[in-house]
Amino acid sequence: MNPTGMASVRILGVRVDDVTLEEAVERISEMVSGRMPHQVVTVNAEFVMRAQHDDAFRVVLEEASLALPDGHGMLWAARRLGRPLRERVTGADAVPALCAMAAERGYRVYFLGAAEGVAQEAADRLKTRLPGLTIAGCYAGSPAREDEQVICERIREARPDLLFVAYGAPAQDLWIHRNLACLAVPVAIGVGGSLDFIAGRVRRAPRWMRNHGLEWLFRLIIQPWRWRRMLALPRFVLAVYAERLTNWGTVI
Repeated sequence: MNPTGMASVRILGVRVDDVTLEEAVERISEMVSGRMPHQVVTVNAEFVMRAQHDDAFRVVLEEASLALPDGHGMLWAARRLGRPLRERVTGADAVPALCAMAAERGYRVYFLGAAEGVAQEAADRLKTRLPGLTIAGCYAGSPAREDEQVICERIREARPDLLFVAYGAPAQDLWIHRNLACLAVPVAIGVGGSLDFIAGRVRRAPRWMRNHGLEWLFRLIIQPWRWRRMLALPRFVLAVYAERLTNWGTVI
């Protein structure tokens, strides 16, 4: 169990919580109701590998109130290590689900980051699908430290209950961790490229590819510049096998 009392697993030392999408939405709703500041992270293979050498990022992941298992790599690794996770919970799925919950319960949401105009487009699309959704604000901004004070002031004035930050990892997660105390927001979550998907700026992999763990291949085909980031995936696989060999002394 992790310090918050939720069941979790350790994948190469990084905590990943064993939650379903439905459970995550309910847990985040409880966080909003409690009004204390919380950070939610979406852990995937790239996050885990980054944490192996980035001490600041590792601290952010460890201190998060909720660490969602984002990516088939988390489910695959957990099974190989003998501690299976029940469900994959991606940021792209969590954002619409959380917005549906916010519309139902009267929570205000704020979209920060992505390219200019993307957050507003995503908000407009979600508002069309969820007429009861209250958009507290949209702003591209920047993860640069010199812009933090102005951005924090804008968010405090907007009084959101949920803050979605799309600066990409690890910038978005480090940004939230640095500014969480001054934002006066109950829940802030880094959502990577989720706003691009929702806004229709980037195509998401077909469902059959997502179901078979091939979303990474689709992203590589439509965004070939990501190939350097994708190098983390084979390193992740090798590291997971090495950990199993070390812990169990068996050949897979």
